Amino acid sequence: MSDKIAAFKALHIPGDPLILVNIWDAGSAKALAAAGAKAIATGSYGVAGAQGRADGEDFPLEDVFENLARILSVTDLPVTIDMESGYGADPAAVGVSVARAREAGAAGINMEDRLPGETALLPIAEAAARYRAAADTGIFVNARCDTFRGADVAKDGDTLVAATLERARAYGDAGAGSLFVPFLLDPKCIGAICDASPLPVNILRGKGGPTHKDLAGLGVARISHGHQPWAAAMAWLTAQAQQVLGGAEPDY
Repeated sequence: MSDKIAAFKALHIPGDPLILVNIWDAGSAKALAAAGAKAIATGSYGVAGAQGRADGEDFPLEDVFENLARILSVTDLPVTIDMESGYGADPAAVGVSVARAREAGAAGINMEDRLPGETALLPIAEAAARYRAAADTGIFVNARCDTFRGADVAKDGDTLVAATLERARAYGDAGAGSLFVPFLLDPKCIGAICDASPLPVNILRGKGGPTHKDLAGLGVARISHGHQPWAAAMAWLTAQAQQVLGGAEPDY
């Protein structure tokens, strides 16, 4: 397993980013593998939504691992799973949950620096302690940093970049393998973070934002698609059903 974790880590190359079109189950994992994916990544929103559940650790941990087992059964690619806030009330509990993911065969996890249902970020020391507990299991930790969530980049961009880099240093010291900064489409801020971050940077691709090529040029090492593939699939399904139920033929 350590070889697969090392192989997954090696895919994070600034300027030549790992592209992750996030999946939600074994079937979607097979589709991505067939398309030539280098690794498989779940997105918690889609995983929960596919089971009629809400995001925010509403999807039970046992179900998370059952879903992981099914995904691992259909691919030999490295698999990283979105563990939201780490499924633990404190660092020790986070460590137990993440250790189970590693033992089950996951090469990596994604973990947030705020708790389910909370808007405020955890204090840096508290978040770092949770990342340390996760990283100590030996798994590759993608440390999500929500400094830009709901923020005004035009007004506070420089301040937000500084706050992000402060957390990047703390999370890197705690053993995280990469820094995930979602909700950020501003090229200037992305470039500034990539230039100064001690960790390879993961950006969430957004419609109307920088292209994959643009993000590579800014020094991004990993590009995620988050909930967007699942949302697009569900929108397509709904539209086709409406078409058929309205008396027309489907596009398929």
